[in-house]
Amino acid sequence: MKTALTNVRVFDGRRLLEPATVVVDGALIGTSAEGARTLDGGGAVLLPGLIDAHVHLHGPENLRRLRDHGVTTALDMATWPPALVDSLRGVPGLTDVRSPGTLAIAAGGLHSGMPGVPPDSVVTGPGDAERFVAARVAEGADYIKIVADRPGPGALDQPTLDALVAAAHARGRLVVAHAAAVEAYAMAQEAGADVLTHVPGDHALDAAAAARMQAAGRAAVPTLTMMEGLAAAGLPGVDYAAARGSVAALHRAGVPVLAGTDSNATPGVPFTPEHGSSLHHELELLVDAGLSPLDALRAATVLPARHFGLTDRGAVRPGLRADLVLVDGDPLADVRATRRILRVWCAGAEHPAG
Repeated sequence: MKTALTNVRVFDGRRLLEPATVVVDGALIGTSAEGARTLDGGGAVLLPGLIDAHVHLHGPENLRRLRDHGVTTALDMATWPPALVDSLRGVPGLTDVRSPGTLAIAAGGLHSGMPGVPPDSVVTGPGDAERFVAARVAEGADYIKIVADRPGPGALDQPTLDALVAAAHARGRLVVAHAAAVEAYAMAQEAGADVLTHVPGDHALDAAAAARMQAAGRAAVPTLTMMEGLAAAGLPGVDYAAARGSVAALHRAGVPVLAGTDSNATPGVPFTPEHGSSLHHELELLVDAGLSPLDALRAATVLPARHFGLTDRGAVRPGLRADLVLVDGDPLADVRATRRILRVWCAGAEHPAG
């Protein structure tokens, strides 16, 4: 079905355009309104479908919640087994998924205690890196996820992190590194990870660390929603002020900041952000940490699309996927307007709010 959305103000990645018509033609944004059903947008704002750059998935109900909150792409950061990941890919009308499968961890670390974590997630040393990466690629991993932790028992050492990144890059895969402490951030940077997810909870990043990120072209996914929740739960070593300060330092240095929530429903985890609704809270926290509403919108649209190589989305432009969110209000004036969703399209499949 072809639909002409008339009288909508499009967010083009920099500003809101004057009211115009956008055509949904099947799964793509089209060019001709001929023969289309007309839907009057009433001057509402049309955003690209939102992208959550850090989620964990457990089943199709997560995808439905994401979609209903305007999140049309979910960048999973570790889900297993492979059959579950495969079952969540390409489901018509639901949020689109990218995933690394499982993640590279050390024996005895915090992540090794997660429920059902696959035994082959454990990387025993630099010589085991190729095995881990090859297994993930064979399973269809879109990128590779590694865990950088403070040096010590239960943490991957620097040579192993280096080897994992080298093996992933040799196979054309982006590397996302979990790093939630200053030392871990330094190790992930030294290894050459492309995207660092979380921010230090022990101390705020200094200007030198942020400048190093910027110079290398790395992106950050701070997951302030998770850091706020962990701090509120009293998790030792997590200071929300430090996390917020790190985001401010990264933003000042010109590091691309991507919106991600760490939404999950994992038993035993100290905090479980809700799928979908938490991304809107993340945008608000990013603005509180110093990003403008424009920066926050870009953090959930064009920037994750760019840094994860998703060339078919992240903008409202003919030929791209018809991943769209119609909202009531101007999110460039008040980012909370992203919560007032009127309608969502996932690859052209239309879903009224509620």
